Parts: sequence; C-alpha cells; structure tokens
Amino acid sequence: MLSRTADNLYWLTRYVERADCLARILDVSQRLAYTPVTYGGSTNEWSSAVLTAGCADEFVARYGPLEEAKEENVVSFLAFETENPSSIRNCFEVARTNARSVRTALTSEMWDVINSAWIELRNFPNRPLTRDELSRFLAFVKETSLRFDGATFRTMLRNDGYWFARSGAQLERADNTARILDVKYHVLLPEKEHVGGPLDYFQWASILRSVSALTAFHWVYRDSVKPWLVADLLILNRQMPRSLAACYDSLARNLDDIASVYGRQGPSQRQARTMLARLTNKSIDDIFQTGLHEFISEFISDNNKLAAEITEQYLT
Repeated sequence: MLSRTADNLYWLTRYVERADCLARILDVSQRLAYTPVTYGGSTNEWSSAVLTAGCADEFVARYGPLEEAKEENVVSFLAFETENPSSIRNCFEVARTNARSVRTALTSEMWDVINSAWIELRNFPNRPLTRDELSRFLAFVKETSLRFDGATFRTMLRNDGYWFARSGAQLERADNTARILDVKYHVLLPEKEHVGGPLDYFQWASILRSVSALTAFHWVYRDSVKPWLVADLLILNRQMPRSLAACYDSLARNLDDIASVYGRQGPSQRQARTMLARLTNKSIDDIFQTGLHEFISEFISDNNKLAAEITEQYLT
C-alpha cells in the first residue's frame, strides 16, 4: 500500500474518533452545567472541556481567560469554529477529504456514512444552539462515529488498510480517554469540595457516561462510583473497549499484523508492546502511589511518541 493511502486511512479514523470524543466532552459538560449547584461553590465544567480537548492556548487567544469560559463560546469553539483545526466541523471536513482521497480503498458503506454526515452537518444552524438543538447535534455526531466504526468493522477487508485505519482510531481513543480522566482528577472538582462528596460522585458518574461506561462499571465492580475504581476501569481493564489497556491490546495486534505483511518489525511495534507491557504489569495501587497525573502525563507523551514513530515508519 502506498504511504499516502495508509496516511489517509489512518487520519480518517483519527478525525472521526476525535469528533466523537469532542461530542462526548460537550455532552458531559452540558449535563454538569444544567445540574443544580446545591453543593456550595461553583464548577468549571466549560473550561475543563477546553482543557480536555487539548486546545486551551487557541481558545484563550480567541476568547480570553480560560477561567471565564462560557457555554456559548466553548460550544462554538469545539463544535463549529472553522479556525479551530480540531473542532467537530473541521474533523468531519478533514475526514471527508481523506475519505475522498482513498475512495477506492473504502467500502461503499464507509463512504456513505462520512459523506452523509458531512452533508447533514451543514444543515445545523450557524448560530448559538438551544439546549435541545445542541443535544440533537451531539447525538448526531456520536451516532455518526458509531455507524462509521460499525461499517469499518463489518465491511472492510482485513488487510493493511484495515489495520492502519484501526490503529489510528485506537491511538486517538487512548489519548482521549487519558485526557478525560486526567482533567477530571485535577481540574473539575472545585477547591471547596472534598473528594467523595456528592459533587465529586456526580462528576465521576458523568465521566463514565461520557465514555459509555457507567453500566459497565456497575457490572464489573458492583460498588458505588469511586475514583480509584473508575481509574482502574478506564486504564487497566481490557474488558472496557475505551480503556488504555484495551486500546493498546488492539494497537499492538494491528501493528504486528502490519509488520507481518511488510516483513519486518520496527520502532512502532516495539513502542506499542512496551506500553502494553507497562499497562499489563501495573496495578491501580501502583499508579495512585506514583501519582495518577504523572502516570497519565507520561502515557500521553509516550502515546504521541508512538504516533510519531508510526508516521516515520509507514506514512512518510
């Protein structure tokens, strides 16, 4: 496969996954924002949404101090802003451009999902959305991601194109899960609140909802929502599809499959296996003893390193 084709497939799935993550971030922020604040103090869910998305500098340059972030500005910036390269609108725009470039490498079902989503996106009004309109928009984005993921899994030939596409999606998903978990642990809870209080509980439950994991949490742990159990589910539990361990289990297998086709292993395979081994050999107690923030910061850095190695090894 040409490196250009592999690059387009890899980034196509990354941008679809990124749009889905942004929709989930905005959805949980909306849930928190419309919850009556009866706990004392105030929350900062809209600024935390910008931090989770990893584009705080760009937001501050356009709208001012992050502490003063308002719903209208954050929704506009993360969902529709053309000058934000990672907005949902731009994610779908770039995803469709990549899909057009490799139209013959996609199945008709995959193309139909991306193209119809791009067309439907233009039907949403170019103005601040009402609460109901925003809910419908976020549901549309998440549904599009699920449809594309399903079309990819059910219709694409299992060859190097499929493995590049899945590698891009899993790499992006791991980054998004890590950022969501880190921002909740360090940013979202107001200083006046205490860990384990009602606001803390509701925020952790909202984080689980944002990654479609609340039901799974209760199935696995049969306990009330606790920070260390949430972290265990989203970091180490391979049964949870969005966990870091599950993402890297798939990543390592996909990269090994690519290596078997091209006849050689490389830095990306070694990096993926190293990170998977680290996740396999860690316990949640080990992670909390060394610091959750420190662990996640190192993970995000190593995840970016893997992305760079995949690019250098295959996509340039």
